[in-house]
Amino acid sequence: MTKLNIFWHRRDLRIEDNAGLYKALRGDLPVQPLFIFDENILSQLEDKRDARITFIHNEITRLSKEYESHGSSLMVRYGNPVDILKELLSEFSIENVYTNRDYEPYAKERDSEVYELLNASNVHFIGAKDHVIFDKDEVVKGDGSPYLVFSPYASKWRQKLNDFYTSSYPTEKYLGNLHRSTPTQIPSLSDLGFEKSELEFPSREFPKKIIRTYDETRDYPGKDGTSRLSVHLRFGTISIRKLLQTALSSNQTFVNELIWRDFYQMILFHYPECPTKAIKPQYDNIEWESSEEHFERWCKGQTGYPLVDAGMRELNSTGYMHNRVRMVVASFLTKHLLLDWRLGERYFAEKLLDYDLASNVGGWQWASGSGCDAAPYFRIFNPTSQLEKFDPDLKYVKRWVPEYGTSSYAKPMVDHKQARERALERYKSGLNN
Repeated sequence: MTKLNIFWHRRDLRIEDNAGLYKALRGDLPVQPLFIFDENILSQLEDKRDARITFIHNEITRLSKEYESHGSSLMVRYGNPVDILKELLSEFSIENVYTNRDYEPYAKERDSEVYELLNASNVHFIGAKDHVIFDKDEVVKGDGSPYLVFSPYASKWRQKLNDFYTSSYPTEKYLGNLHRSTPTQIPSLSDLGFEKSELEFPSREFPKKIIRTYDETRDYPGKDGTSRLSVHLRFGTISIRKLLQTALSSNQTFVNELIWRDFYQMILFHYPECPTKAIKPQYDNIEWESSEEHFERWCKGQTGYPLVDAGMRELNSTGYMHNRVRMVVASFLTKHLLLDWRLGERYFAEKLLDYDLASNVGGWQWASGSGCDAAPYFRIFNPTSQLEKFDPDLKYVKRWVPEYGTSSYAKPMVDHKQARERALERYKSGLNN
């Protein structure tokens, strides 16, 4: 029976600068790379043309060819990870299974089961930090508790940062330690129960010019002013360390966005119930409205507020929404319509190509006032003034709402002033309970 180590790819679909793969390749045994299409995750997806599955399938195909160019192969399986690893234990003599850590509740539960399985067979399950710069409790208060406010977290994050944390892992030096194996069949999209999406995916190349001017352009949805790298960070097709190296030398505002990403990952680790419960518990006392019609109009981009409608239509058409607009549509749902932030979070979870549980929950709780370092409940975006400020020439709105300015465009579904007063009253009432 072949004796080897396994490296299990998850949200790290690359060979270059991969912490867990580097750790595995430095071991004493040949390394067999593995990717599992997790049926527990795929079975939850209702849209059988979900573009994320096409994206992952494309990247797995690319990664497989890359391994083949180094005389190895990527083993690709479909099923329950625990069952698949059980099968591999009977096929090979495995000493260690290496992987990169994931902090989402399902991932932690799955990895706990995997640990029990491997431990019972005297196989070590070895994790590494890869998709964040600082994880778990690396940046915490003096007493060891997590930060709930961003500014002191960011300050400590920057103080702690040094070359050790930004240095790349030279995996290419050790690719000779890959297990020599012949290419295996990758399950097709139809094998997985999905169809190919025709959505276009952003490039993996770092847009250095955009990163350099990010602080000047990031708030204007009509401009090509954001990196569009979020989907690649989500699935680890690019290295967070290499991106940080680029940002540190060119734009501190962009660095701040990467710190927010770490912050939300740390919060999810310490507050695993935050996808369904307010981090500030008193915010779960707010009495939300329950209008299906209002939610439907928000989803379809038919609210009568052009910036909100443009954002929702961009999301529905492309799987992407500009970050400034994400804040506006989230504020509109939770404040103007007084609909539960969890409804919006779930809708984004279905639609966003770059959907990341930690950042999405963090953003929605921020918008509703219930989360870490959240906007105070009385901060209510005025979607009209946001439009005037950030899309003054209507370039973004006209692209996504072509009927704007004509008699066929929907009338505003709520009056801003009245909606604002209702939100303030409802929030005050809930928070005083």
